[in-house]
Amino acid sequence: MTDKQLLRKRMKEVRAMLKSAERDEAIMRHVLSAFGEKDSFFCYLSFGTEAGTEGLACALLKRGKTVCVPRIEGGEMRAVPYKEPFERGNYGILQPKGGEDTPCAVALAPLLAFDREGFRLGYGGGYYDRWFASHPDVLRVGLAYSGQEVQFLPREETDEKLHAVVTEQGILRFS
Repeated sequence: MTDKQLLRKRMKEVRAMLKSAERDEAIMRHVLSAFGEKDSFFCYLSFGTEAGTEGLACALLKRGKTVCVPRIEGGEMRAVPYKEPFERGNYGILQPKGGEDTPCAVALAPLLAFDREGFRLGYGGGYYDRWFASHPDVLRVGLAYSGQEVQFLPREETDEKLHAVVTEQGILRFS
């Protein structure tokens, strides 16, 4: 196993222990407080033990914001408007049945771990890194529990840095 594979396995276990409705609620409050003035959001549909986004997506929609969610097609991720009907996509994750790639001001990304330099450890598919690279003007924000922070992450040339990570304790911004 590679360092990243071992770290992914360990951090999945850590994240599962940290998952709670209270922490998800705190993350939502911090996102709305820090980025609520933006008009459009690319927001993952939380799955398993990821920091929950259902309440956040609903709150953004109630505020009249454009909310897009990931749709994987042909090995690429697109930000498509949040609308029903949904279907199970890659890895059993819900996604809209269709939709065009839509520009968004803020991208909220899931992660397994993050470090103080703004790097994130995802699941290894590269979907978010490729999407970030092709949308350089989007504000890239990871959502995580504070216990998912690690001192240093192994990196590859294709890894894209986040601009911020929001945890239940607050917001970490990176230059």
